[in-house]
Amino acid sequence: MFIPLYDTNRLRHIRLQYVTIGLIVANAVVYCATALGGENFTNAAVLGLGFIPSVVHDTAELDPRFVIIPESLSYLTYSFLHADIFHLGGNMLFLWVFGDNVEDALGHIRYLIFYLLCAVAGAAFQGLVAWDSQVPLIGASGAIAGVVVAYLILYPRVKVWVLAFARIPLRIPAFIPLILWVAFQVVMFAAGGEDQISWACHIGGIIAGAVLVLVLRSRGVPLFAPADEDTVVPTPDQPPVAAEPAASEPSATTTRWGRGNPSGPN
Repeated sequence: MFIPLYDTNRLRHIRLQYVTIGLIVANAVVYCATALGGENFTNAAVLGLGFIPSVVHDTAELDPRFVIIPESLSYLTYSFLHADIFHLGGNMLFLWVFGDNVEDALGHIRYLIFYLLCAVAGAAFQGLVAWDSQVPLIGASGAIAGVVVAYLILYPRVKVWVLAFARIPLRIPAFIPLILWVAFQVVMFAAGGEDQISWACHIGGIIAGAVLVLVLRSRGVPLFAPADEDTVVPTPDQPPVAAEPAASEPSATTTRWGRGNPSGPN
């Protein structure tokens, strides 16, 4: 439907989104380790670390040769495995564009907790819908879905650059593509969708993200914040004129990460 490229949303409370960067690195390292190990190693990792509802619910037993971790840990480990480079790249692109500002709003530790809980919720909802499934669930999509809906709730009016239909570059308010994205997940889940995509996992992440962002966001971080362009910053020759109530924020200085320096303390 669309590919996110960049947003104009500066960082306000942190200097560097090192949890987001760390998650991207971790996913990339795990993918490289499994891919370089060959097909047999990859299959073993998927069976041993992927989330298999029937195994977790004790309606089927995993071959002891593939047992790597306690079954309950697969609620988390599955989210660091990816089927191919496109699967990995798509998830990490969404995380790079939207994750930094969610991390900024929640703080580093709470953001990490948020991300992992969204991953757990994605697996749990998949397990609830397909209780006896023996198909391993892998991928960060549940956690990414939580990040996307959190961004939608926090920053709906921020301008984002997207490729519509993977061809047309557009700069539009975030709520337009993100609401369409969420609606698409719901429709595909209700309609049965493609068998190779776990729409239930996406829905679980969306639900968890919408709830957790309300609980975990830092004190003073508003919901439905205006875009930076909606704020008029006073200059020495111009008295302050507020287009929105929060008009007193200082302007940002561009950094090498494409973000402004935070206006508040680190």
